[in-house]
Amino acid sequence: MSIEDDIQQSKFNSEYHKMSVNLIFTYNWAMERAKRFFEKADLTMQQYNILRILRGAGKPLSTLQIRQRMLDKMSDTSRIVDRLLKKDLVEKVVCKNDRRLVDVTISEKGLSLLQRLDNHTHELDSHLTGISEEEARTMNELLDKLRKSV
Repeated sequence: MSIEDDIQQSKFNSEYHKMSVNLIFTYNWAMERAKRFFEKADLTMQQYNILRILRGAGKPLSTLQIRQRMLDKMSDTSRIVDRLLKKDLVEKVVCKNDRRLVDVTISEKGLSLLQRLDNHTHELDSHLTGISEEEARTMNELLDKLRKSV
């Protein structure tokens, strides 16, 4: 369907306006699909993102380091980490360089959960089957160009 059909609006001020509306609509559409996927694992997308960051780092990180790597820069990283801590998916460790600071590391339970999710990530991508790899590459280039232009 076209954006005009999806939101029942046929008039836009310009192609740029239409693109902005289309980006927002598509973002919300994709987020809803992803949200349902992560709800099955009792995770938010932000929690998943933090777990992936910690697994990829392979070493303890401060909440500031985690925030710098997150997709959602506006998130309250400390609060999200505390929720993961309550689920035993991460552990807090005393920073080796400064004993006043606390770093975060992924727990065995967190690693296990990510491994299970890794086996099902094709479900996240299932809505992209109508797009070729070349089209996906072009879309990525256009999105990168858009962010660089601002």
